[in-house]
Amino acid sequence: MVGTVGGDCQALNATMRGVVKGLCNTYKDVEIYGFLEGYKGLIRNNYKLLKAEDFSGILTKGGTILGSSRQPFKLMGVPTDDGIDKVKAMKETYKKLKLDCLVVLGGNGSQKTANLLSEEGLNVIGLPKTIDNDLWGTDMTFGFQSAVDIATAAIDCIHTTAASHNRVFIVEIMGHKVGHITLHAGIAGGADVILLPEIPYDIKSVCKALDKRSEQGKGFSIIAVAEGAISKEDAALPKKKRKEKIANRPYPSVAYEIADQIKDTCGCEVRVTVPGHTQRGGGPDAYDRVLSSRFGAYAAGLIKDEKYGRLVVLKDNDVTDIPLADSAGKLKYVSPDDSIVQNARALGISFGDE
Repeated sequence: MVGTVGGDCQALNATMRGVVKGLCNTYKDVEIYGFLEGYKGLIRNNYKLLKAEDFSGILTKGGTILGSSRQPFKLMGVPTDDGIDKVKAMKETYKKLKLDCLVVLGGNGSQKTANLLSEEGLNVIGLPKTIDNDLWGTDMTFGFQSAVDIATAAIDCIHTTAASHNRVFIVEIMGHKVGHITLHAGIAGGADVILLPEIPYDIKSVCKALDKRSEQGKGFSIIAVAEGAISKEDAALPKKKRKEKIANRPYPSVAYEIADQIKDTCGCEVRVTVPGHTQRGGGPDAYDRVLSSRFGAYAAGLIKDEKYGRLVVLKDNDVTDIPLADSAGKLKYVSPDDSIVQNARALGISFGDE
């Protein structure tokens, strides 16, 4: 009945707990099937019959007690290596277990598949999970704030060593296509430059911001870089050529490329820090525990009302729902016109674009 799909995050267990507690407080007898490793378990008929007690004590536990796996939406129509029709197999598992509803905890691609299964006739409810906060239709996804807290802590720690040695430090933060984590952590951590996928940068503008700080007598600078940050030069390339150039980049990641460019252009001493998957790890923070509990309780109410094909979302701090189809396939990007970006510019933060 429940499955955690795609990349992991800190509040998956807390959200499942919210769903189960909501159902158990409504119904006397509830059968809960947990699919192991997300859609892979649904495809392979690999599941556990769980009890309410299995969800006790997991509010603060990171990761997922069911495991997860990535099953890209674009490959859902492609058979597995041993010839299994994925969609057909998922439908057969659902019918075999006589499920009332499938609750999918996942991000953009996972909810696209959830919508596909809904269109195939299954009762599905989606819960918005992703550290990137890029799922269209919801103001907030669970996992985002916890990831921001960790990324911010990384920037905080870098500040002291950067100040001690008068260096430029680049902190590379998760976010291939969208920069919400980098934007929020950059502001919270007092970064001087923030580089996002949605706002292509010019290395000369980045160096201009660094030189300005030096002229003000500030011996160090912090640059928060999303892993999907892109230069204006690369952004102007056709999509295919841009992908080829990035794939053949002679650097581990964009942060190292930017570091070399800054050294060559400004002559600064630069160091790179990559928190990486620590941003997905650990337990959920207080905000995500509350949000996940609210999402889970609301999903239980949708099941009670037999209101399926819906995605639970947060709008203006109210938990509500929208059709899965409305969100499927859409990303929520950072816009250069967003008030938070304008607020950051007013604070003197450079986005390397002017």
